[in-house]
Amino acid sequence: MYFNKLVLIVSVISSLILLFPWQSGSVYADSSAPPSSAQLVPQQVQPRREDHTAPFPVNPTVRPDDLWERIRLDLSWQTMHSAEVDDAREEFLRQPNYLPEVSNRADYYLYYIVEEVQKRDMPMEIALIPVIESSLNPFASSPSGAAGLWQIMPETGIHLGLEQDSRYDGRQALRDSTTVALDYLETLYKEFDDDWLLALAAYNSGAGNVTRAREANAAKGLTTDYWSLNLPRHTREYVPKLIALAQIVADPGRFDVDIPAVENAPSFEVADTERPLEMAQAATLAGVDIDTLRALNPGHLGESIAPNQSGEILLPVGTRNRFEYNITQLSPEELVQWQTYRIKTGDSLDYIARKFDTEVAALQEANGIRGSNIHAGDTLKIPGDTCLLYTSDAADE
Repeated sequence: MYFNKLVLIVSVISSLILLFPWQSGSVYADSSAPPSSAQLVPQQVQPRREDHTAPFPVNPTVRPDDLWERIRLDLSWQTMHSAEVDDAREEFLRQPNYLPEVSNRADYYLYYIVEEVQKRDMPMEIALIPVIESSLNPFASSPSGAAGLWQIMPETGIHLGLEQDSRYDGRQALRDSTTVALDYLETLYKEFDDDWLLALAAYNSGAGNVTRAREANAAKGLTTDYWSLNLPRHTREYVPKLIALAQIVADPGRFDVDIPAVENAPSFEVADTERPLEMAQAATLAGVDIDTLRALNPGHLGESIAPNQSGEILLPVGTRNRFEYNITQLSPEELVQWQTYRIKTGDSLDYIARKFDTEVAALQEANGIRGSNIHAGDTLKIPGDTCLLYTSDAADE
């Protein structure tokens, strides 16, 4: 009887081993392995050679304290390799202070961008685009006129519905610019056959350039994937640069790179801006320093926070209730008040200043104007004691 029981136990254990074939030394069970690049991008944009390093373990139940670690666990393009990617990676590695400097700004902006990318189920590499575009500096601008974290051109911003005037530039605002940039990238992704590399090329160079390059290749019987196209030099370098950055972020130790930790938590709360305020006054009401408030609200130009299209101001986490309570305690006299005036043909700052009994310097400061150029049809903010609305139909005094 004892022998029969022993045989039964051995039989059961053998059956379990057959049912659950554990592999000694494996990083992943088959069901939890991360997607290969073949699963991520269409077949025609496969990496030119495989990276045989072990993939990074993904545990969806773990929420890292470091935002870079959270990003790292969701990256999947780091196995793409080409000579262009290698060159771009070496260029990054020649700048040892680059990612530490980016991390200092990441505290304000990167968590929100990562959240929005994940909500849309986009590749996590998309969250690194502002690092490539602006080094995560919302005040950055290019000689061609692009501005903000996502380096959006003025015409593109108008096309995408971003508010841009002398008081507010949605291209520089974190939430506004991120929303339209991700919308635009999703549109390009669909336009270019669900191919993220082509979508990124179009984001950098314009959809027309990518379409023409693909048509030229197709006419010659050539393949039309990103790697095969004859694109402008900056676009040929753009996608490899993003992939190279993903490689470094995915395994900084391998490249002897130190990336300072960034808290994996929200950096701001949203409050409304129904009432105009001076930037310094808003900082006092919230109990924060003015530099922090400016960093969170780069879309507000000049010294004032004006009501804008989004109708919001971003405040450090934990300060919104204080701000909203304190603002209700202000008397009308303590609030910034202004008139607005729609500029007419032939107007000048000097004329408008005299018309409203103010100074040209006050108009320049209130509206973020450098110099004296103004344009008919634009609206000027006029510092004053009342909040009347003047339009182009208003009678001259």
